[in-house]
Amino acid sequence: MSAESKLASLSLVLPPAPKPVAVYKPLVVFGNAAYVSGHGPVRTDGSLITGVVGKDLDLDAGKAAARQVGLAILATLRSQLGSLDKVKRVVKTLGMVNSAADFYDHPKVINGCSELFAEIWGPENGIGARSAIGMGPLPGNIPVEIEVIFELH
Repeated sequence: MSAESKLASLSLVLPPAPKPVAVYKPLVVFGNAAYVSGHGPVRTDGSLITGVVGKDLDLDAGKAAARQVGLAILATLRSQLGSLDKVKRVVKTLGMVNSAADFYDHPKVINGCSELFAEIWGPENGIGARSAIGMGPLPGNIPVEIEVIFELH
């Protein structure tokens, strides 16, 4: 099943593709790779999920925010490439969690995005190399920022 068909079968609704808020491109194609800039958790109404994981948000809410980031990344891919079917596989994901000093489950938070990509492209092509790290404040107090490298067909 194609990525576009899988998205439709899951009845997932993508938020609007985020517009850059500084001097950068949301996606750059280099050879057969698409480098997606850091994205935040954009809701379907265009607003952002905010808060610190481990303080304002619990693990489940952080994981849901990471899934929402994944949906925003899918929106950018579709907007910039024309179709999710142009993506062959996930190569590398970097997940950054705006976390309380005593929160240590960053990988579990980023699973929200990784599990979404596995649903869309399957376990072989939807799961790539990954880093999940905690850090201080993220732009706009978003709980999660994720960037991804994809291989294109």
